[in-house]
Amino acid sequence: MNIVVCIKQVPDTNDVKINPETNTLIREGVQSVINPFDMYAIEEGIRLKEKFNGKVTVITMGPPQAIEALREAIALGADEAVLLSDRAFAGSDTWATSLVLSKAIEKIADYDLIICGKQASDGDTAQVGPGIATHIDLPQATYVRRIDTVHLDTTPKVIVVERLLEEGYELLEIELPALITVVKEINEPRLPSLRGKMKAKKAEIIKWSNADLMIEENQLGLNGSPTQVVRIFTPPQKATGKIYQGEPEATVAELIGEIEDLLK
Repeated sequence: MNIVVCIKQVPDTNDVKINPETNTLIREGVQSVINPFDMYAIEEGIRLKEKFNGKVTVITMGPPQAIEALREAIALGADEAVLLSDRAFAGSDTWATSLVLSKAIEKIADYDLIICGKQASDGDTAQVGPGIATHIDLPQATYVRRIDTVHLDTTPKVIVVERLLEEGYELLEIELPALITVVKEINEPRLPSLRGKMKAKKAEIIKWSNADLMIEENQLGLNGSPTQVVRIFTPPQKATGKIYQGEPEATVAELIGEIEDLLK
C-alpha cells in the first residue's frame, strides 16, 4: 500500500511575522515546525505501511528551509520526501496551494491513499486537503478519527473510516485511491529513533520546481490566488464588564433600569 502524506512547515506560534506589503506570512528565516495535525497524518501513514507494506512518500510546498520538515518525517519512518519550492509558488492561497500539491501527486502517480492533517495551525482553513481531492477528482473523507478497515484484495480497493461529527461519527466506505484528512484522535505520534535520524540525515530529498510541474504562471502565487488577504489587524479590546454590588432587590432594579434605557 503506497501512501502520500502532505505536510506543511508552519511558523512557531511564538514567532509569527507578516509581510506588510503582501499580508502573507514570512516563512524564510523564521523558526518553524511541522504543522501539529500533520504529525498525526505522518503517523497514520507509517502505521498503514507497517501493516500492509508499501511505502510512505511525504510532500510539502514551501521555501528551501522546509526540507527540515521532510527530514523529520523521514526520521519518523517515511521512505521518500519531495520538496516543492519555487518563487512562483510564494503567496499562494489554499486553491493555488492545493493545485501545486495535486500536480506533484499526479506526477508521483503510484499511490493508494493521500493523508493530510485536518488543517494548518497558521491558516486554519481546512481547505487544502479537500482542494487536492477536488483537483485530482478523488473521493475524500475529512475529519477522520479512525481507519476501520482497508480492503486491498477487492475490486475496487476500498477503505472504511470513521469520520468525526459534532455529535458523534459516521462510518464511510470509499474507493481507493482516495484522500482523507485526520484529526488528533486517530493516533499518538511516535518519536524519531536514532536509526531514523541517521537515515534522515543521509536521505536524498527530491526537489521539484514549477519547471517540473508545468503549471501556468497565472494559476500560482498571489496573482493566481482567487482569495487574498486585504488587511490584517488586531481586534479591538473588549469593554470591561460591570460588577453589581448591594442588596439583591436594589441590584435587580438597577439592572432592569439600565436594560429599559437601552431599549428606548
